[in-house]
Amino acid sequence: MASVRDLKKDINYVLGDIIEAVYVWEYENTDKDTKKSEAIIDEAIETFDELIAKVNARNIDDVKAHYKAINNELETKGRALIEKINKLG
Repeated sequence: MASVRDLKKDINYVLGDIIEAVYVWEYENTDKDTKKSEAIIDEAIETFDELIAKVNARNIDDVKAHYKAINNELETKGRALIEKINKLG
């Protein structure tokens, strides 16, 4: 991992792109209900808040392992959100 700043940027870009994809879906599917898509946006925002809080946490024993775990969590939660977008149909 290069730096904490890069990790924060990755979190911002990944979750921002997911939210943008939901907005694009909503724009293209104006005839469909948006409750599920709005829930995905809310989940992305909650994930962002959780991950940034973990990045900013202090008193960490193994810093490298801590940031690697955050990066892995970002990847798994990001993939899960993308799957939900794909299932919107």
